[in-house]
Amino acid sequence: MKHGFTLIELIVVIIIVGILAALGINQYSKMVEKGRGAEAKMILGQMRQAAYQYYLENGTLTGLTNNYLNIGTSAGQIPPNGTCASTHYFGYGSASTGTQLDIYGYRCSSNGKTPQGDSSCWINLTAGNIASNPAVFSTNCGY
Repeated sequence: MKHGFTLIELIVVIIIVGILAALGINQYSKMVEKGRGAEAKMILGQMRQAAYQYYLENGTLTGLTNNYLNIGTSAGQIPPNGTCASTHYFGYGSASTGTQLDIYGYRCSSNGKTPQGDSSCWINLTAGNIASNPAVFSTNCGY
């Protein structure tokens, strides 16, 4: 009597392993994308802190520039919206008037950085009155 596996048993095992691998890769991709979103939230938080520092120094957010928030195309700066740098997965920008602050990041969709799913992902941090209101994150990609 011969010992071993039949061809059908081997094929079934290979199919099961393939299905499990496909599920694992999908979950891995989702976790990587969530990590990129967390990085964007961290950068937006740093930009909010810089804007708050500006507000404390000047009493207003009028005149706050992207350069003050370290947004630009020079080395070591956060890339502006519409620019996909090799070091970041989002491009960032801001809008502010008086005490109102709105900073945002848009997901890069070029240079091999296409997001999983929607290619127009954004994340936004609205501080409202920067002196008294808590900041609120909003997004369209589940970050």
